[in-house]
Amino acid sequence: MSQRQILLVNVLVVGSGGREHALSWKLSQSSKVDTVFTAPGNGGTTNNVPIDVDNLDGLAEFAQTNNCFTVVGPEIPLASGIVDKFNQMNLRVFGPTQKAAQLESSKIWAKNFMKRNNIQTAQFEIFDDAKKAQEYVKSLDYNVVVKADGLASGKGVIVCSNVDEAISAINTILVKKTFGQAGNRIIVEERIDGIEASYIALCDGIVAIPMASSQDHKRIFDDDKGPNTGGMGAYSPTPVIDDTLAEKIQNDIINKTINAMKNEGVTFKGFLYAGVMIRNGEPYVLEYNVRMGDPECQPITMRMDFDLYDYLVASVEGTLSSMPQIDWKTQFSVCVVLASEGYPDSFPKNEEITGVDLVSQNTIVFHAGTKRHDGKILSDGGRVLGVTALGDTLESAIANAYDAVGKISWPHKYYRKDIGKKGLSYL
Repeated sequence: MSQRQILLVNVLVVGSGGREHALSWKLSQSSKVDTVFTAPGNGGTTNNVPIDVDNLDGLAEFAQTNNCFTVVGPEIPLASGIVDKFNQMNLRVFGPTQKAAQLESSKIWAKNFMKRNNIQTAQFEIFDDAKKAQEYVKSLDYNVVVKADGLASGKGVIVCSNVDEAISAINTILVKKTFGQAGNRIIVEERIDGIEASYIALCDGIVAIPMASSQDHKRIFDDDKGPNTGGMGAYSPTPVIDDTLAEKIQNDIINKTINAMKNEGVTFKGFLYAGVMIRNGEPYVLEYNVRMGDPECQPITMRMDFDLYDYLVASVEGTLSSMPQIDWKTQFSVCVVLASEGYPDSFPKNEEITGVDLVSQNTIVFHAGTKRHDGKILSDGGRVLGVTALGDTLESAIANAYDAVGKISWPHKYYRKDIGKKGLSYL
């Protein structure tokens, strides 16, 4: 065995979206990593392994055979207990256990957790009966948000502006079962109007290291109109979270969550993501995710000036406190999601995408819903590409991203034209 083989490790990234492409791209830069495999991957990732994210046995077998350190991207395998399975087999895996993943897999569990641990969130009630829920919203003197309890790919949240919309949202989830089993129970919570931001930290069960701040753009149309999506673009850092607010979120939400989980007998390892709404300088938790955000991951990884692999290993081993301070590029980064027209509803697939190779040096096109066929890149999902660019200012990062967007085309390409604009008003 050569020295190279002894020293280097293979990495398996589980998932097929833009987030996974960004993680694979960043991990492949580590001097300690030999090959990065992605399962099932997409048209932009290399060394794809045709194993679906919910085939836990297949993934474990592959990781075992190829001596992989596994990094789990999406929420579905985490909620299904992939980390527990790998731990039982003594395979090294990054991410939270099934119990810890409840922070995301059950919004009801998360809300009750926040309530009993005094973590600031909107007031709420839980329902499984549509009639009772409708009576409740009629009795309120404020607007609400209606949420499906389970996983719905970022789409199970309906923000309502009046009682009629709230009644319709309750029907959509509880009666029509638009989100299937995920909508067997709902949360009706107070709508908090403010500025939304994403705060993500890397945790090892004891400490949590903040990642760079970012802001997602959830709605499908410009100026935050239309239905929620998985995310239409993001930028980092966001001036919405200044140092004072960052400290507040870190202490009152992130550290509190990690410690409360520990006190309840659950060690939280992995990325903890708090989607926060800021009203009058106070952060309220809208929801938790237990993985990197998508698209937030793309601009965040672009700005990383450290070896991500080392820190993911430290998270698994519980040694983050002894790691050096992490460094970030001082530049801004902006990710514009190119989607298929029609998303988040029905949309065409299998359209040829051109121009991906024409983008400039400061830009990376992360693939999400794509596949390769006969040497061509074809559209294969709702969110297709995440065009991510660096710039010395937020303005120039936006300009660089949209310059690249203009070079890429396919028949039903759709994107928002205002990604990052929210941040400009703060600078």
